[in-house]
Amino acid sequence: MIRSRITALTALGLAAAAMAGGATIAIAAPSASTTISTRQANFKKMGGAMKALKEQLSGTPDKAKVLDAAKTIAATARVQTKLFPAGTGPSSGVKTDALPVIWTDRTTFDGDMNKLITEADKLVAAANSGNAAAMQAQFKAVGGSCGGCHKQFRADD
Repeated sequence: MIRSRITALTALGLAAAAMAGGATIAIAAPSASTTISTRQANFKKMGGAMKALKEQLSGTPDKAKVLDAAKTIAATARVQTKLFPAGTGPSSGVKTDALPVIWTDRTTFDGDMNKLITEADKLVAAANSGNAAAMQAQFKAVGGSCGGCHKQFRADD
């Protein structure tokens, strides 16, 4: 009884010492399925925000609604750049519209993702201005950025 208590305390002490000494605990990376599901949900969120923008910009825009949608796109675009790690393409066995070229031409893909972030940030600025013409022009620029990436890196359904 005393011996098992000493063993347990020793193990607990060693674990605490290892952690205090900078040891790290391995954490499993998300599965391909989880990563793909997350990025698909985010793209749907961005699509919903684009739809909301289109509706707002077809009439007299509500600045708050346009700004909210623009911020959604800008924030989500930043997250998306991290959701294309190796092993999350079609070869993963999980249904995805992402084409293999994403991983074979990563420089172009990353450049397109960065362009989307830049254009989305400009959309936030245009929405903040309240200038309907600027919002409309920047909405088109964001849409063009989305479409350009879709043509090169996304399979048609």
